[in-house]
Amino acid sequence: MPTVAKVWIEEDCITCDACEDILPEVFEVSDDTSKIKAEVREDGAFDRNIGFSSIKSEFRIEYSELIEEAADACPVEIIKFEFEGGAAEVETVAEAPAAEIAAAPVATVSDVGEDAGVLAGVLSGDRSLAIFFGSQTGNAAGLAEKTAKLAAAYGLEPTVIDMDGYDQSKFSTHKRILIITSTWGEGEMPDNAEDLWNATCSSSPSLAGVHYSVCAIGDTSYDEYCKAGIDWDDKFKALGATQILEIKLCDVDFDEPWSQWVSEVLPRIACVDANGVFQEDMVEAMIAYGSGDEDDGASDGDFTPANIVESTISLTMRIFRYNPTLAQSGYDTIAVALPGHATIEDALLAVKREVDGSLTFRSGGIAGHNPLTGVKANGRILPADTTRICDLVGEGDTMTIEPLPGYEVVKDLMVSYDRYDYDRANSKPWLVADPRQGEKLASGAPIGVMTSAEATSLHTLADVGSLQLVNAMSDTYDVDDKYSGPGLALQRWVRSQDPRSGEKHVKQMFELMQKKGGVWDEADISSIQRHGIDGSQAADSLYDARARLLAEYKFTGKSGRLVKNYSRSVKMSGNVNETTLYRSVLGPLGLGSNILNGVSLRMMLGFTRNGGPIMRGFQGMLVPPAGIGKIPNMFNSKVVNHHEVVAIFNELDGRF
Repeated sequence: MPTVAKVWIEEDCITCDACEDILPEVFEVSDDTSKIKAEVREDGAFDRNIGFSSIKSEFRIEYSELIEEAADACPVEIIKFEFEGGAAEVETVAEAPAAEIAAAPVATVSDVGEDAGVLAGVLSGDRSLAIFFGSQTGNAAGLAEKTAKLAAAYGLEPTVIDMDGYDQSKFSTHKRILIITSTWGEGEMPDNAEDLWNATCSSSPSLAGVHYSVCAIGDTSYDEYCKAGIDWDDKFKALGATQILEIKLCDVDFDEPWSQWVSEVLPRIACVDANGVFQEDMVEAMIAYGSGDEDDGASDGDFTPANIVESTISLTMRIFRYNPTLAQSGYDTIAVALPGHATIEDALLAVKREVDGSLTFRSGGIAGHNPLTGVKANGRILPADTTRICDLVGEGDTMTIEPLPGYEVVKDLMVSYDRYDYDRANSKPWLVADPRQGEKLASGAPIGVMTSAEATSLHTLADVGSLQLVNAMSDTYDVDDKYSGPGLALQRWVRSQDPRSGEKHVKQMFELMQKKGGVWDEADISSIQRHGIDGSQAADSLYDARARLLAEYKFTGKSGRLVKNYSRSVKMSGNVNETTLYRSVLGPLGLGSNILNGVSLRMMLGFTRNGGPIMRGFQGMLVPPAGIGKIPNMFNSKVVNHHEVVAIFNELDGRF
């Protein structure tokens, strides 16, 4: 029976202690994540094992079964392992954030066999590839992830590394390095690369034996075009590294030049052998090896799901265009015929390739959904990389594609998420725990304890594909610059409900939701609910958050007073079916037939829903048109999630 050779922790750990309870000799839970202990690892480091170090041979048999058990017990399924011989655990993995992505190691090519032919010597031994990214808006991070996926075809073991927090002295431990970086402002490094750049310039580590290449992203409208990438290229040369391929400079439309660079650089850097020697005469053979055979649809497993193919749809695409140089905007109208299973992004790519190469939009990643690809398509806020055309339009229809509302448009369909990032950084919606009784780390910091059911419940509060897209679903976010948006409100709500959060931190989250710019600035939550599954999930959680805030702040403030006066009118009548509940049960015909019982009359006159004292409502009856507009919707509607009704029932009167 094979034993576990490697174990690592992916991102999004909820520090539930399940793994440490099962195998404390291997796992140790910190404030923010579980880690693999140094004493069981060959590299002697203490982290999530992002370098995929092997377990020491003397521990493999002893701990193998318990590691598998700990992985099964993890409620968020982020404990991954690999058996001896490279047989990795197979499991569907949730997408990791672009901020720091460690690609899962592929099997080491220790026995390349006859198929490799002349490449046998190159493909044996160490095949690691370090892919560093410097990214301000996520573009370089996405390209790094795509590069890692493609690198595996050349027998490489890629690891994507965020420049933020990296130790410059470790550059020399890599034989193969690729750098993908954007340029920020007037030639500055991206925020996540600034510290590493300064440290590298200060210490000047020797990089002899390192083979590298740089892909730089910039904007030709700036004087310092691609300066950050050029600086890294010059620095690596000065420190003694060997350039495996000259630097590639990419403009705003970076997809095509990046594709050219990656198709050239991967077979070349794959020809750097385990001794750090570039075997240039093997490049042609490596190109053929990396291309492989055409996929015939066969599978190593027992079942290969069929491709989902939809009929071709002829449609008209109406695409928003914005030229930042001329400050001009408008729409391009293009007739296309595409398979129905194609995504919105596929349609945009077709236009970019065949009609107008300057069309700009965010692309998804090879690994899966990119939370930043959102667009407004026929009035709906949707991820462009996963939404199929056939789910939006039919034969002969028009599909209007516009940038996300609420964000600054950079060019065409690409928006800047700086507003979201700024508000998120200021609100600090990350876990802050108080000391408590129970297990502690050596430093004295608390270890959070959470059951699997609690973790699942907490996860469902904000189980949406993209918080940035949830912000754009709001009708208010686009017109109110002070509103932080429903996406951040969801994050704050989750932190306030996290049993590990400290009392002070919970209070801070409540205050951010309650004050100006918080959850009460949303004019109508139903505007979010209409945007599909994610919108419905977000709206349900926001209703719950409002109900909790009403109780927390004892029905003070404008919203609290509205509910308080509404509830008083319910109590005075003694009828649960007053106002909202009354018309929901009876409907408009029922209201008409009960016109003489007083309740319907009060409702129609509007004074029980105006948010003020009842006497003010009577005054509104006498001074038309003061009462106009106060009458609720006269059609039946579902009220189970209505925060005001729920708050009244739960907090004000036990009879309800």
